[in-house]
Amino acid sequence: MTVFVTGGTGAIGGHAVPALVAVGHDVTALARTPGKAAVLREQGAKPVIVSLFDREALAEAFAGHDAVVNLASSLPSMSRFLSAKAWEATKRVRSEGSAAVADAAAEAGVTRMIQESVCMIYPDRGDEWIGEDVPVEHYPAALGNLAAEANANRFTEAGGTGVILRFGWFYGPGAAHSEQLLGQARRGIGAALGRLDGYVSSIHMTDAASAVVAALQAPAGVYNVVDDEPLTKRDYSAALAAATGKRQWVRGPGRAALLLGDRLTSLTRSIRVGNTAFRDATGWAPRYPSAREGWVATAEALGVRQG
Repeated sequence: MTVFVTGGTGAIGGHAVPALVAVGHDVTALARTPGKAAVLREQGAKPVIVSLFDREALAEAFAGHDAVVNLASSLPSMSRFLSAKAWEATKRVRSEGSAAVADAAAEAGVTRMIQESVCMIYPDRGDEWIGEDVPVEHYPAALGNLAAEANANRFTEAGGTGVILRFGWFYGPGAAHSEQLLGQARRGIGAALGRLDGYVSSIHMTDAASAVVAALQAPAGVYNVVDDEPLTKRDYSAALAAATGKRQWVRGPGRAALLLGDRLTSLTRSIRVGNTAFRDATGWAPRYPSAREGWVATAEALGVRQG
């Protein structure tokens, strides 16, 4: 297939573009700078420098492609995660940017659109399994993702095939926070937000990339893309410690993080998400069944594993 990727030099895109090229797809990707264009060429993709918000220019760039994969994002660093202002760029990319992508894809005659979203928009359900039929919550930080999903659904309603991938919490090489979390774990500091018996549904970056490839064959709809075994926050923190070979001396902030309300609600809630629908629809399966295996691989790849 001929595939256009937005966000091709971002966290997922940095894995998805090579994965698409590796299985024989003809890939074009949006680049914002000459440096990023060079990276895409090295990965075997054709770079195009165009604004994500310029619908007419996007339609021209999308012409002749079978599918558009929208992975564009602008997440703030962990140090600015609590700042509402820091999330403004992300919200604009996910709302205005996804609208421009959906409209341009339809105008260009593209038949398939894959839209990134996140499973953190589900409500806290404790230890209950969450499928795609569980209604999402409209809290402030979720509005950008919900707008992106609405634009993908609008693409489907116009006659295309819109596929929404609700990814778990990303980790692995290429995810900026991974090095920070591993660095803390090497110092004996464990991170756990919310109740320790609450669940984290995560996905390794390479598994997210293989899901993007698989989504090119999926029927229109919403799919959860997470690993097979969500871990409790206690076990997730322990998996980080085990990956670095260091004993955990301090763990926090735990329940105290709940006091920050909407600013951290996507990370403090308990979401035990299942991936059955996507596996059944595409035959996809994660290489790393849980964060236990995935964090070990990440620590080895980043050169921080000891013992």
